Amino acid sequence: MDEHDTFREELGAEGLTDPRETGRPHRPHPSAKEYIRIGMILAVLTSLEVWTSYSGLPHGIMITFLWVMSAIKFSLVALWFMHLRFDDPRYSRFFMLGIVGACVLYLLVLLSFRVFAR
Repeated sequence: MDEHDTFREELGAEGLTDPRETGRPHRPHPSAKEYIRIGMILAVLTSLEVWTSYSGLPHGIMITFLWVMSAIKFSLVALWFMHLRFDDPRYSRFFMLGIVGACVLYLLVLLSFRVFAR
């Protein structure tokens, strides 16, 4: 049995291809320790969001901070917990395009309501 057959046998599912055939390097999935670390980062960001919302900062600064933190959290969840970091890079770009589109739309709505002018 050659190396190629062993690789397909380990995958066990039809339709999956060897990373060497696609020309993209295979990235190993993270350990449970790394998932816990990302979870802790998300918990810290969530606590910072809660603190920011009660901090009494001016609306423009508060909304900007909340916006940036939510974009970071979205990226971490999409790339790590949805395993996009380990899949084809096109999937990651698709989700990042979504967050950019959502941010542009949200910014236009905030500007139309003159939120930053307060």
